[in-house]
Order: sequence, then C-alpha cells, then structure tokens
Amino acid sequence: MREIVLDTETTGLDPDAGHRIVEIGCVELLDHFPTGRSFQRYLNPEREMTADAERVHGISNEFLKDKPPFAHVVDEFLEFIADSPLVIHNANFDLKFLNAELQRAARPGLPPSRATDTMELAKAKLPGARYSLDELCRRFSIDLSARSLHGALLDAELTAQVYLELLGGRQKRLLLSSAEEVAETAGSEIRIARLRSVQLPMLLTEQEREAHSAFVIAELGVDAVWSWS
Repeated sequence: MREIVLDTETTGLDPDAGHRIVEIGCVELLDHFPTGRSFQRYLNPEREMTADAERVHGISNEFLKDKPPFAHVVDEFLEFIADSPLVIHNANFDLKFLNAELQRAARPGLPPSRATDTMELAKAKLPGARYSLDELCRRFSIDLSARSLHGALLDAELTAQVYLELLGGRQKRLLLSSAEEVAETAGSEIRIARLRSVQLPMLLTEQEREAHSAFVIAELGVDAVWSWS
C-alpha cells in the first residue's frame, strides 16, 4: 500500500482571503514504511508574505522571487501523489489551500475522504492529549532538534513518524529474515522460542496410525509427505 504524507507552508491562514502556498513537502510510505522518496518545492505565491507567516516558517518574499508558481509544478506534484491515499496533520487546513491552488490551475480538487488526518487519529487514540505536531513528537520521543522553524518537507517527515506511532509503533512488519539478518538490520534483541525439554506423548492410537498410513498410501502413494516416518 502506497501512501503520501504531505504538508504545506503558506502566506497566511485563509485561502479565501487570497493567501497562497509557498512550500509543498511530501514523503512516500510503502506498507507503512518510508521509502526515501520525497517531493519538495518552494513556490512563488504571487503576493506578499505576511509577517506572522514568515515568523512561523522563515520563508521570505525575497527568497521566493525566483521560485516557480504553483501552476508550473502542478503536473509534477500530481504525478508524485498519483492516486495514493494522503496522510496530513490537520488535513482540513492543507486540503483547503491545495484545492484553492488546484482550482486556479484548472485541475480537479482532492476530496477530504482521500486524507487520513493524524490530528483526528491522535484524538481517537489519545483522548485528552495535546494534538499539535510538536506535542505528539515529544510524546513519542521523536527528534525535534532540526525544527527551529516550520518547513513542509521536515513537517511531512515528522508527521510520517507520528502516523506510524499512532498505527502501533515503528516496527510493525513481520520479520521473516534469518536471525543473523534481523540482528544486523534491526539492532534489537532477538528472542529465541524455548523448546520443550521432553517431547509430548503421542495421542494417536496404533490403530489410528495404521489407518492413516493406509489411507495416505492408497490415495497419494508411498512417497507422500504426509506418510509417517
């Protein structure tokens, strides 16, 4: 299953007031594991940045002057997300901005049903907790040292880690490798199942054993894997 964890940075809080996206960041998950593939673009919003927004993400009007507008990267963005489910923290905010940009670019919008909101997921899993991305990262001991300011790609990466924790922890996949391979890749303790020191007694009677053997030989031949040794 492919999923895209997504975040945006904007010039303000409301696209209905003319505010625009200035950064998009996406990371790819495959079967709930990061693949290392990502998509990140800075965008010229074709308007001035508000001072409050710049204090949050540190992206200035000067920095964005030579960046492409959303319409120039929309095809690349849509190709990356394809038809994959989206994972977004506070999804209503980002989807509202993305759909406003897609409408300007004459492209279909992204339906809310396509997104898993990690904020809503946290509310269901952790009633009474604080649900900001920073608070959830602290709760799950996720490293925030690189987050002096907000950034779409960094926040998407943090959201991905929070999402995996909300699903039940970062190690969800069944390990079918050898013990040596697991030790090299996981770096965690390997527990070997205990073996019985005394074999359990056979519960089949001799008559039942003979009847089973006769049936297998008659139906499958003497070399059948179900034959008693």
